[in-house]
Amino acid sequence: MTLQARLLLLSRDDAWLQAMGDELDRLGLRTLSATEVEAGCVALSDMPIEAVIIHETGSNEWPDAVSPLRAAAWPRRIPVIMMRNDDQHQVPDGWDMVLTRDAHPQQILVSVEQLVRACVAEEEYDTRQETFNVDLQPLDVILQNQEPLAVLSIGQPDPEYLAITHSLREQGVEVTAALSSYSAFDYLHDRTFDAVLLWGGAQPAESLSIAAGMRRNTRLYHTPVLLRLNRLIELDVGDAFMRGVNDIANPSARVAEVTDRLVRLARTHRRQLTIRKTLEAMRHNAQMDKGTGLFGRDLFAAHLARLSKAAGARHRTLSICVLKIAETPEVTRARSRGMLDKAVPQIGSMVARLVRAEDTAGRLSNDVFAIALPATSAISAHNVGERISAVVSCTAFDSGQGKPPYVVEFIVGAAQIQPGEPAAEALMRAATKVGNPNREAV
Repeated sequence: MTLQARLLLLSRDDAWLQAMGDELDRLGLRTLSATEVEAGCVALSDMPIEAVIIHETGSNEWPDAVSPLRAAAWPRRIPVIMMRNDDQHQVPDGWDMVLTRDAHPQQILVSVEQLVRACVAEEEYDTRQETFNVDLQPLDVILQNQEPLAVLSIGQPDPEYLAITHSLREQGVEVTAALSSYSAFDYLHDRTFDAVLLWGGAQPAESLSIAAGMRRNTRLYHTPVLLRLNRLIELDVGDAFMRGVNDIANPSARVAEVTDRLVRLARTHRRQLTIRKTLEAMRHNAQMDKGTGLFGRDLFAAHLARLSKAAGARHRTLSICVLKIAETPEVTRARSRGMLDKAVPQIGSMVARLVRAEDTAGRLSNDVFAIALPATSAISAHNVGERISAVVSCTAFDSGQGKPPYVVEFIVGAAQIQPGEPAAEALMRAATKVGNPNREAV
């Protein structure tokens, strides 16, 4: 269990370490505990730990912890999260997220997963600069030149609304108010927001329905949601996080704390969105496959080799998923009439849109696509391929005049690159699993 730890817990409170470690382990987020920064640095340099949570038992207890922890993990990027005990919410610079000492384990899990994916995306940003041999602007420079952060506040007027709105605007955040779910979704469909603030009211059922509705929308899926509880009520916190809430501010949380947590959620989302847009813009690079916007075979091979080398240096897993068009009778007929060739660019574009910003999708041949997924196990990579196949199979493609449309299905295979294994061999292992679903994905 220790060797598979994903999260480092750093605290001088043994009871907290034991209790929090047990809770997060039950959720599948394997943990490792340490009481000193030096021990944490050793663990980060030797093990594939993805994030650090530092529990503060006294004010400014860890003044110089962030920099050495990040340096120990480099070139792997890691988020460092504080769980504070400071009621004045005095947070030093450099922390990725701040949670209160009574944060729910599911809330911690959601925050860690989101921040880790952001770090992986930044690593991919660096690797693609090498592959394309381009000098991209640093992300911080790009973010400085963007529009101010935008937050949508949803719910009936609350006495605290003006205070939070004023605090947000002091930090340069634009706030828009929607009094009902109907007007809220009008705003969400017409504009882009970096975060949403939900007011729980007397009964948070409607707020949770809004969060769930956002998770059912592919464009709004990743927009972070903070639920502000105005009074003490019975709430299934675990269910709230499962339905799409990213953070919950209890009635005892002060305005400064709510504002800080909301702004950090918004900044993280804006950073991820910026990375994704920048990486997607590379689809128009002259080296990409012109028909699909995917990596061509040779470019994919070169990038996969760099990803494999980087994964070893960063102590990250790297998996490959191969998608092959199934030779169904419908596909055979479409191929004979030349209609499959016309559909492949659309199929490739769909694959490109359905992968995450940090994933690399390539077109290896007319019938075969491949995806490199950093920080992903073979089982998860196979699940990604199955989900893409399910979406593509719901699309009807033109068979020609007077012919009924046809559908395309993928046969999926996946493999995880083993330490010291050439990337090309792992790709071949993934390809040999195509059409052999009973073979073990390793």
